[in-house]
Amino acid sequence: MDGNDREPALEMNARTMLGALALIVLALLTWELRWVLLVLFGSVVLAVALDVPITLVRRLLPLNRPTALIVVLLLAVLLGGLLLQLLVPELIDQVRQLGELMPQLLNRLVSLSRSVRWLPDLERSLSSGSLVSGDLWQRLQPLGGQLLGFAGGAASTTVQLVLMLLLAVLMALDPRAHQRLLVAVTPSFYRIQMQTLLGRCRAALGGWLAGMTVSAISVFLLTWAGLALLRIPLALLSALVCGLLTFVPTIGPTASTLLPLGLALMVSPGAVVQVLLLRLVLQNLEAFLITPLLLSHTVNLLPTVALMAQLSLGALLGLPGVLLALPLVVVLQVICQQLVVRDVMDRWA
Repeated sequence: MDGNDREPALEMNARTMLGALALIVLALLTWELRWVLLVLFGSVVLAVALDVPITLVRRLLPLNRPTALIVVLLLAVLLGGLLLQLLVPELIDQVRQLGELMPQLLNRLVSLSRSVRWLPDLERSLSSGSLVSGDLWQRLQPLGGQLLGFAGGAASTTVQLVLMLLLAVLMALDPRAHQRLLVAVTPSFYRIQMQTLLGRCRAALGGWLAGMTVSAISVFLLTWAGLALLRIPLALLSALVCGLLTFVPTIGPTASTLLPLGLALMVSPGAVVQVLLLRLVLQNLEAFLITPLLLSHTVNLLPTVALMAQLSLGALLGLPGVLLALPLVVVLQVICQQLVVRDVMDRWA
């Protein structure tokens, strides 16, 4: 290889090294700013959630966007106040009843555990260990530090939620300006495709939010009615937990079933079986009928992809990662379909 051939090769190697170094720096920067990016994406999700009723209001009334946003926020406050007035007194009373029922529930669980042969042996082995006979105080000392860390985490989460809501309102006030900003930083040859891609991401995310909201309301009402018919204590509180955890598919419905099952245990073993059958029927109805019908025209997520996204982001970011895993996967699925499948794979001769 002569000198003329070496120069392009060296130049190519230098560009490759610079590109790899830039990717490494970008990955490190993204990891350091992960909480900022999480707040930003959460605000985008909330902005899309606001944009859906804003668009509906503007179709019904001749209003500009800021006025429609104010109308939507006022309606949300009024509806929230009405729901709080109707449900909160009952919920507060049921939470108080739950606190009173917890000792009875624990006693019932202890009595049931004694009927299992290996649990008493485990209890005796633990009681004879160092936890009771040894340095219990030293084990409890870090509890104060953990409580302080929990209080600091709660304060930080509150600030993040306030910033998320503020950013969501600002984005919903003028979404086209933010879209133009993203298009402007895109290479000129791909700007038309970027506009199409942003529109598809917004449609998929808005459809997913609308579908999951209707699904959660359906699960809440059906669970409330079913538990009330079965005369299970604290039916409203259990139904509200089941409805809220519908936004966390795969993991949420299973976790939400623990509360009504525990309360049914206070009634009778037969009530536990009835509640378990009710939750199985409602979970299958929601998973195989309600949610597919609502999301059939917007987005279709594979259960394995949804579960892996929740586990991965939960391990990296905790509970906020679990809550935002599915909307992130919805957006990434649309992006992959456009950038990878249509722009790369379909054109690969």
